Amino acid sequence: MPWPAALLPLAADAPDPAASVKEAHESVTNAASFIEENWAGWLYLGLKILLILVIAAAFRSLVRKSLTKLITRMNRGAEAVEGMALGGLLVNAERRRQRSEAIGSVLRSVASFLILGTAGLMVLGALGINLGPLLASAGVAGVAIGFGARNLVTDFLSGVFMILEDQYGVGDKIDAGVASGEVVEVGLRVTKLRGDNGEIWYVRNGEIKRIGNLSQGWATAGVDVQVKPSESLTRIREVVKHVADGLAKESPWDERLWGPVEVLGLDEVLLASMTVKVSAKTMPGQQFAVERELRWRIKEAFDEAGIRIIGGLPAAEDEEDAADPSAAVAAPSALANPASPQSLATAPIPPPAAGAPRITK
Repeated sequence: MPWPAALLPLAADAPDPAASVKEAHESVTNAASFIEENWAGWLYLGLKILLILVIAAAFRSLVRKSLTKLITRMNRGAEAVEGMALGGLLVNAERRRQRSEAIGSVLRSVASFLILGTAGLMVLGALGINLGPLLASAGVAGVAIGFGARNLVTDFLSGVFMILEDQYGVGDKIDAGVASGEVVEVGLRVTKLRGDNGEIWYVRNGEIKRIGNLSQGWATAGVDVQVKPSESLTRIREVVKHVADGLAKESPWDERLWGPVEVLGLDEVLLASMTVKVSAKTMPGQQFAVERELRWRIKEAFDEAGIRIIGGLPAAEDEEDAADPSAAVAAPSALANPASPQSLATAPIPPPAAGAPRITK
C-alpha cells in the first residue's frame, strides 16, 4: 500500500550527518580555545583568592594565639603574686583572671572581624565585583542597626571601658546607684551583684552613671562611745589606748588593721552625755568587723575600769528611790461630801411649794 505524499519526509528536511558532526566539532574547538585562552587567568585568580584566604587564616590564628599567650601570662603573674605573703591584699586572682579573659575575648573578636572582613573585601575585589554599592548598603545597615540597638551598644562600650580602666572587679563591694553589693561577675553587657541579703542584681553597664568602690585602697572603722560628762577624758584615752594595743597584737586583727587605733577626741558634748570618737584605718571590706570587735573590747574594758557607757544599766547608787504608793492615789474630792458648799451648789433647785406666792412680771 503506497504511503500518502504528505507523510513522506522531504529530502530537504532530512538531517545531514556531515553538518551535525561539523557543528559539534566547531563547538568543541571553540570551547577548547576559550579554555586555552583563559585558563591562565582563572588559575591566577584562583591562586590569588586561595593565597588571600590562607594568609588571612594564618594571620588570624597567629594573632589569637598571641593574645591567648598574653592572657595566660597575665593569669600566671596573678597566681604568683597571690602565693606571696599578703598576696590577697595586692591582687584578686579571680578578678584578674576575669578581667584578662574579658579583654582577651574583646581583642580576639575585634581582630577576627578586621582580618576576615578585609580578606572578604579583597576576594570580592579580585572577582571584579564593584564594592561601592556594597559598602554603601553596609554603611546604611550599620547606621540602622546602631539606632535600633543603641542600648546594647551603650552597654557593650561601657562594659569595655569599665574593664579596661579596672573600675571594679570580682569581690569588690560597690555602690552602683541602682543597686549595691559584692561583684560576682563582670560582663561586657551586664554586671552581676550580690546584695547584703543574698539577692542577685543584674545591672546593665549602660545604666551605671556613677560607681562607688568600697574595696579599693583602704577603709575606715569608726566607733562612737557615749559616756557621762563627769568621766575623765584622760582615763578614757588611756583605756582605749590599752584596748588598741591589745587588738593590734592579736591575729587576725594585726593584718586587718592598717594603722593605729586613734582617739580623735570629743565629737559631741551634751548635758547628759558626751561622745568620744575612735577611728582606725583597716583593710578594704574589713571595717565593719573591726568596728564590732572594738565595741566589744571597749565595753569590756570600760566595765572593768568602772567607766559608765550611756545606755547601759544604771549603777546601784544612782538608782532612784522607790516611788511613794500614795502618789498614785488621787486627792479626795470636795464633791464627795454632800454637805460641802461645792455639793450644795451643784444640787438642783427644788420646785416651789403649793400656794406659795409666785413672782411674775
